[in-house]
Amino acid sequence: MNDAKLRTGVIGVGSLGQWHARIYSELPQSNLVGVYDADSARATEIAERYNTQTFDSPEALAEATDAVSIVVPTDLHFDVFKRVLPFNTHMLVEKPISATHGEAEQMVALADKHDITLQVGHVERFNPVMTFLHENLSRARFIEATRLAPYPPPRDNAPPRGTEVSVVLDLMIHDLDIILRLANAPVKAVHATGVAVLSPTEDIANARIQFENGCVANVTASRISQDKLRKIRVFQDDTYLSLDYTAQAGQLCRRSATGISAESVPIDKTEPLAAELQSFITCVQHRHEPVVTAQHGTEALRLAISICQTIRENPS
Repeated sequence: MNDAKLRTGVIGVGSLGQWHARIYSELPQSNLVGVYDADSARATEIAERYNTQTFDSPEALAEATDAVSIVVPTDLHFDVFKRVLPFNTHMLVEKPISATHGEAEQMVALADKHDITLQVGHVERFNPVMTFLHENLSRARFIEATRLAPYPPPRDNAPPRGTEVSVVLDLMIHDLDIILRLANAPVKAVHATGVAVLSPTEDIANARIQFENGCVANVTASRISQDKLRKIRVFQDDTYLSLDYTAQAGQLCRRSATGISAESVPIDKTEPLAAELQSFITCVQHRHEPVVTAQHGTEALRLAISICQTIRENPS
């Protein structure tokens, strides 16, 4: 595929999918062909907003496009993926890749068999703080990640967004994906605890993950907080980095003769979702491997499910 405009579409234009549609309508390498949503009125609203058209099924949209974003509830990812697959349409599936490890493994195998690009929407990988982190990372010894959010608002005829799965799969999985890349070693042990407050599954959870190379990660996620917070701290032998995903800012702290010196990190602020979709388009056009592969998404899901199982086998 060359640099001609990519025919793009979005399946699911709710609170997140609408932004996929907006960005596809703005990127110069994209021609937003259309959108699909189970709520036809919502699909019409977003189509009119971004000067495109609606389609009456995922299959119809897939047939008319080169690449689509799948932004539906997690428990529908696998079904929509299978419906799009026969059209050899490239796909960006929002995180987590699927609801079960078995489904994710099938998605990896089928995408490879059909020779399509399958990228997973772990958008924090495209946050500019990650560029600085990787450029200044030698060997992570201890990682601390915290992700807090208010409970999602109610929706008509559907549970609040994201609550069809545990907060581990909804929010914590962002940090699990990043931690797996930073630790760069197999998981040795997982200890976790969590509590369901307003949802059928965990609304707040904490996990301590030990890796075979000695790195340890402590991760907390909550969707019942009054505040929004997305931060990560990475400790190395003589430095640590404290980074704020939301503010796209942070500090680099070094050991010195007088104690610890801190300096603000230089970060060029960008919109991570726009960077993610631009990267997806480039990968499709030039057949590059995605920054976040389907295998990466499967590894993060496997760890998330392990954390959920640990919580449920050892209830607080």
